[in-house]
Amino acid sequence: MKKQSIHTDNAPLAIGPYSQAVRVGETVYFSGQIALDPKTMALVAGDIEAQTRQVFENLQAVSEAAGGSLSDIVKLTLYLIDLSHFSRVNAVMETFFSKPYPARVTLQVAALPKAALIEIEAVMAG
Repeated sequence: MKKQSIHTDNAPLAIGPYSQAVRVGETVYFSGQIALDPKTMALVAGDIEAQTRQVFENLQAVSEAAGGSLSDIVKLTLYLIDLSHFSRVNAVMETFFSKPYPARVTLQVAALPKAALIEIEAVMAG
């Protein structure tokens, strides 16, 4: 199958050799997003809620560039450096998604790029 790279200036540029997202058929696979401000490419200041909001805004921009929206996302993988943030992340997520929610996995990791508190990757179905 043919792969199509998805790119938008409304989300952070890739900080390595990868695409913001890749479409294969009717499915879009998102690279992990951390809380980078797309204008400055700096990590947003603030707590887990501020970083989570920025990550979802970045994912929203990429989903729109792919011709969809957050409501088309069917799977999320969340990487947290501290699982005690779980309920706070859930509260922010509820402001971006409605039922039926995407399937999800949440993992605690030792570290993330640029010392981010959270990274999220997604899969969107067309």
